[in-house]
Amino acid sequence: MSDILLVDDEEAVCWALERALAREGHRVAVAASAEEAFRQVEKRTPDAIVLDVRLPGMDGLTALGRLRQESDDAPIIVVTAFGNLSTAVRAVEGGAFDYLAKPFDLGQALETVNRALQRRALQRQAPPPDNDGAALPAPEEIVGRSPAMHTVFKRIALVAPRDSCVLITGESGTGKELVAPAVHRDGARGDRPFLPVHVAALNPSLVESGLFGHVKGAFTGAAQARPGLLALADGGTVFVDELADIPLPVQVKLLRVLEHDEILPVGGNQSQPLDIRILAATHQDLERRIADGAFRHDLFFRLNVFQIHLPPLRDRREDILPLAEHFLQRFEPKALPLMPETAKFLLAQPWLGNVRELRNALEHAVIVARGGPLLPEHFPTLHVGMGPLSAAEQLDLAVRAWFVDRLKANGGQAPVELYQELLKAVEPGLLDEVMRRVQGNRWVAAQWLGLNRATVRKKLGVYGLTDAHRPAPPGADG
Repeated sequence: MSDILLVDDEEAVCWALERALAREGHRVAVAASAEEAFRQVEKRTPDAIVLDVRLPGMDGLTALGRLRQESDDAPIIVVTAFGNLSTAVRAVEGGAFDYLAKPFDLGQALETVNRALQRRALQRQAPPPDNDGAALPAPEEIVGRSPAMHTVFKRIALVAPRDSCVLITGESGTGKELVAPAVHRDGARGDRPFLPVHVAALNPSLVESGLFGHVKGAFTGAAQARPGLLALADGGTVFVDELADIPLPVQVKLLRVLEHDEILPVGGNQSQPLDIRILAATHQDLERRIADGAFRHDLFFRLNVFQIHLPPLRDRREDILPLAEHFLQRFEPKALPLMPETAKFLLAQPWLGNVRELRNALEHAVIVARGGPLLPEHFPTLHVGMGPLSAAEQLDLAVRAWFVDRLKANGGQAPVELYQELLKAVEPGLLDEVMRRVQGNRWVAAQWLGLNRATVRKKLGVYGLTDAHRPAPPGADG
């Protein structure tokens, strides 16, 4: 039996977690404030602590360090409904074991607590050294409230203090170029150079020279020796964007930099020591590129020590409006809040170009609106050149937008019976269109729908749909 301390002033959350943990065989104590938690820890040292950020009196992040100290470094799971990159970083820097955003899945919370208890058992066998990191200024540009972005924030906070290579993946426009400087800032190199390198922007014939430098006379026109971009970042961090575009010969030399911490300029015969951290990004499938022989597998494994994946905007639609408000304030600080019809319009768009497309669309709309409220007609024609959306894609987007609407209408509370609500929203249209197409024949409609005839009759009645006005062929089920 393990001792768990819940520190949260929301009775419903404590009640649900307490019951679930008790069913798992744990002994649970509850505190509604940080001050009460300190008193509880004096009475009994917990094996794990679940700590809310927003508390009356002292907040959870402020209490985190003292709770760790007084509980003999018991693993602490930070929970908050107001998470962002800054919260994730502060939690991890303060020594939190993990970070959960409300509303969370109860099963996920139990799994996290069990992992924390496993950590506690290992701590008692061989306590790990303290490894707190330095503070990381939170870049404003990384905006998101979705669970997917909470994961991104947490992974940035975890890897930033390390010196490991990081591979940042995601579709074009998801914000990969914003993650790299955020990772750099919190490391030991945070006060040293940060150099973005976009390989595709370099002259193809001079990529190798541009990256690694060259000695005098290395090629025609090399009148004097020049350091490469990597050497300019010595001691700091290099961010290699569009990693998949690096030519194979250059990949070999980059691998040498990673393996031996040295660089060989073009035309040179003597390597030079080089101390850099490499962060890389790509929107391409590197494993497919490896299979095609276009990318070295050994370089991939050297760079893919820790991966941060940026999800497409269509998979985190709850971030659309916060992002829109963020960009709107940047482009027009005195702008009015988004109109309801504009918010609905933004949520309904596919945003195939992800955050970049949303940002550009907002900037266009601000220019057209000329200081007035933004309306749907102020936005440009979106996703030009990307092909029309299929009916299935439009349906998928509509369902996602409906889901976000339901969450907002529920005031942030956990929704219930979503599936039944969705059926009530879409079934009438489907039934009515099928009945029209089969000219009111319920038997044929049942075949089309994969339902029995009695079910079709019942559903027509529930939704007040009649087929008497439709012409029915001879023998039709009336």
